[in-house]
Amino acid sequence: MTQRTWPDRSDGSPYTALQLPIVIKGENRQPDLNSGTHKSKIKRHTRFGSRSSQSTNAHDFATLPFDILTKIAASFTLPQLRAASLVCKSWNDALRPLREGMVLLRWGKRFKHGRGGVRKNLDKALDSFLKGAARGSTLAMVDAGLMYWEMDKKEAAIGLYRKAAELGDPAGQFNLGISYLQAQPPNEKEAVEWLYQASIAGHVRAQYQLALCLHRGRGADCNLQEAARWYLKAAEGGYVRAMYNISLCYSVGEGFPLSHRQARKWMKRAADCGHSKAQFEHGLGLFSEGEMMKAVVYLELATRAGETAAAHVKNVILQQLSATSHDHAMLLADSWRALPSFR
Repeated sequence: MTQRTWPDRSDGSPYTALQLPIVIKGENRQPDLNSGTHKSKIKRHTRFGSRSSQSTNAHDFATLPFDILTKIAASFTLPQLRAASLVCKSWNDALRPLREGMVLLRWGKRFKHGRGGVRKNLDKALDSFLKGAARGSTLAMVDAGLMYWEMDKKEAAIGLYRKAAELGDPAGQFNLGISYLQAQPPNEKEAVEWLYQASIAGHVRAQYQLALCLHRGRGADCNLQEAARWYLKAAEGGYVRAMYNISLCYSVGEGFPLSHRQARKWMKRAADCGHSKAQFEHGLGLFSEGEMMKAVVYLELATRAGETAAAHVKNVILQQLSATSHDHAMLLADSWRALPSFR
């Protein structure tokens, strides 16, 4: 696995629950907001301020302009769209194109990967994604953009990424940022702006790439403190490369105060998630502490992942172990499984 990590000179909006209409046998019945029972429920469950503000009739949801509603819901998943469609008939009608877009998105994924009882057909996949994008689905825009990018139609891909990004889709913002970084010549300043938008929305790969840009001074002034902060956010979100980099930050005191304890913690976590360099370095650390058996396991894992230098250290340790300990260490390595993470 190629791992671009430490810089060198040479890489859902949760649907907020609304007061929904009561659905009985296929009919929408609006709650009586003037009844004592309903008022008491509002008083117990509301988070939105004074009691008087809750007297707003559910029909008021229908006054939200359709274009605003569709922009808000453009990046919704199908379950979120279905939930939002239950708010009122007006929303149900306005969101119908997006629901259709999500169905087309599902068919596109089936055709792209040959799943769900259909044969792989990239032309049909792209057609489905484009039809979903035309109905306003940012998820379909991103998938169509990915296919165009793979077909080397980068202008078409960037156009779809930008449309999704402007509608607030974090994946579209991330892909647009990466596209600008990879352009010839690169547009680093705009790339950083879009990576930042995706990062504050919680996109862990964007957080990692933003940290790299800040670390290298690409598209923004070099800022080690901010770089380290975004590495940490991405690491806490489960991005394994960020785990490795934040360990290095702590180990040399770059961006954060020097902390061998934090450095070891994040190096081990990266190693347990399958980062081969982290496995090598964590194995070296265990060796230096006299934890021979554990060191051999991590060094063996690193060796299997292609870290050739790990093999030399491992062989030195194995000479000090019995045949039984050697076999046990290999058994532990054989049964090892990486922890879930993003890559």
